[in-house]
Amino acid sequence: MKKVRILDTTLRDGEQSPGVSLNVQEKLEIARQLARLNVDVIEAGFAVASLGDALAVKTIAQEVKGPIISSLARSKEKDIDIAWESVRFSEQPAIHTFIATSDIHLKYKLRMSREQALEQAVWAVKRARSYVDEVEFSAEDATRSDWDYLCQVYSAVIKAGARILNVPDTVGYTTPEEMKALIQHLYKHTDGIEKVIVSIHCHNDLGLAVSNSLSAMLGGAGQIECTINGIGERAGNASLEEIVMGLHVRKDFYQAETGINYSEIYRTSRLVSQLTGMLVQPNKAVVGQNAFAHESGIHQDGVLKEKSTYEIMDAKLIGREEKVLVLGKHSGRHAFNKKLEELGYHLSEEELNQAFERFKDLADQKKQIAEADIQFIAADEATRTEEVYRLDFVHVCCGNNILPTATVRLVQENGSTLQGVATGVGPVDAAYKAIGQMVGLSSSLVNFTLQSISGGTEALGEVVVRIFTDDTVYVGRGSHQDVVVASVIAYLSAINKMTQQKKLNPQTQI
Repeated sequence: MKKVRILDTTLRDGEQSPGVSLNVQEKLEIARQLARLNVDVIEAGFAVASLGDALAVKTIAQEVKGPIISSLARSKEKDIDIAWESVRFSEQPAIHTFIATSDIHLKYKLRMSREQALEQAVWAVKRARSYVDEVEFSAEDATRSDWDYLCQVYSAVIKAGARILNVPDTVGYTTPEEMKALIQHLYKHTDGIEKVIVSIHCHNDLGLAVSNSLSAMLGGAGQIECTINGIGERAGNASLEEIVMGLHVRKDFYQAETGINYSEIYRTSRLVSQLTGMLVQPNKAVVGQNAFAHESGIHQDGVLKEKSTYEIMDAKLIGREEKVLVLGKHSGRHAFNKKLEELGYHLSEEELNQAFERFKDLADQKKQIAEADIQFIAADEATRTEEVYRLDFVHVCCGNNILPTATVRLVQENGSTLQGVATGVGPVDAAYKAIGQMVGLSSSLVNFTLQSISGGTEALGEVVVRIFTDDTVYVGRGSHQDVVVASVIAYLSAINKMTQQKKLNPQTQI
């Protein structure tokens, strides 16, 4: 079996998804889960992009053990130097540098000749190698580049010290057949390619990212770059869970395997969905709500007789088994903490106290506590933003023949309270208007989503909101059995993030 390395770029390319903005703590939580998933490389960010990005990469490099920790860098001195300062604390630091090679990018974006781009690529790789042994080089827009020129560039950067050659399908343009042929062409015409790992990075603009990635692997690529749930720029990246399970289910065909811990796949998907606010579509392969559901009577009959008639994967393998916990309202704090540790969560004393209190409140109202409920509460507490405003109470009056009205009281971090009343087209709209008036918020609500965390009418409702203010989008999340309360908590979460961001000292150094 060929071993294929998995580079996860959820925290870099994935965070570039429109409307996604993760803080340092949220990125660290995802990185820890990626380590439990056992990815080979975590591309933790684009360090030069902002002080926050650099701090996140540095924090992950310091805290997360196991995977290689990498930062993206353009072929520029500042980029590479800041990338090094951010990853240097990792057990296995790496720098991923890139420059475009397609004629369209060279002419219109870089305004460089082919010779200038080649020279810059070689210089960048040499500078990165002066810091780390693991240097990856990407020829941006490789699939629209001249193949012979690509071979020339890749030959030169191998000689300069690159250990990984990445072939990005930056705009999702190529096809599986072309991709395999390109990789094979590179192996035949690139000097020294037998000494390095060929990597592949595909975008999903035509819905072919996973197919193109697997075809590249068949052509000889030894590393696949992907994201959880396939999130990323525009239509997204190749989906990690689809690639990994494709190789697993069809290992007879691909003759390849990864080191991924399959049992952590679903949990990782849920965590990324929760923290980014990007809900997984129900019919999403592997991790979608309907991926193991059967509506047709013929399918139901077949599955009841033998699962393999209509299921090619075992839901339990990827951690999708919906266990009902023995824990209930009479369970103690010690048993609750032990269950969290079994699920992979290690909370601070304060976080544990808050999570346990929320668990007890839920257990008082709900007959059965699903594992998904516990995971949501734990992840929510582990990544909670400092509360500048906290909900004290919300009371709404609504119906089909009355004007929806909301009364909301907030507690500020200094202990003082704010109270407001407003009307709206519905109870959530009224509550949001009351809060906006109290905190003096002038923003636009650009997105509101609601879904059930587990099944049943008693289930926790999860609300994700995005607000836009000062040219920045802030994501807020909230959960409660009452969807109006969940909606208010989510709105306050976004407001708290916005308020904290404005408090940050712009001169803070990493």
